[in-house]
Amino acid sequence: MSKEFRPWKIDEVQLLPPSVQDYVPQDHISRLIVSLVKESLDLSAILGSYRSGLGQPPFDPRMMTALLLHGYASGIYSSRRIARATVERADFMMIVAGDPADFRTISEFRRRHLKALADLFVQVLKL
Repeated sequence: MSKEFRPWKIDEVQLLPPSVQDYVPQDHISRLIVSLVKESLDLSAILGSYRSGLGQPPFDPRMMTALLLHGYASGIYSSRRIARATVERADFMMIVAGDPADFRTISEFRRRHLKALADLFVQVLKL
């Protein structure tokens, strides 16, 4: 008698796609970081730097900040590696909500807001 296995449903289409948040445990650090960025950190220095309505709308600075904080907390510092994680790792996918930025956008955001991000990191350490 052969061993019976659970079905491998790799080609099965789901009626409703699951939320990427379903793949990230409730106590995961990425959820803490998102919560901190949304509720506790003062992002006024970053948000205030966006004035012009010209061009394509930028990524939400809160999302980009959470992405960088989570990258650093995970030991990922390279913009290319962070961008890769947004399509390969559920914790990063959850932060970008399925709309990942490319590495140039991540790098430019970090360069543009370096001082404000350093101040945010100090805020996080004080919490």
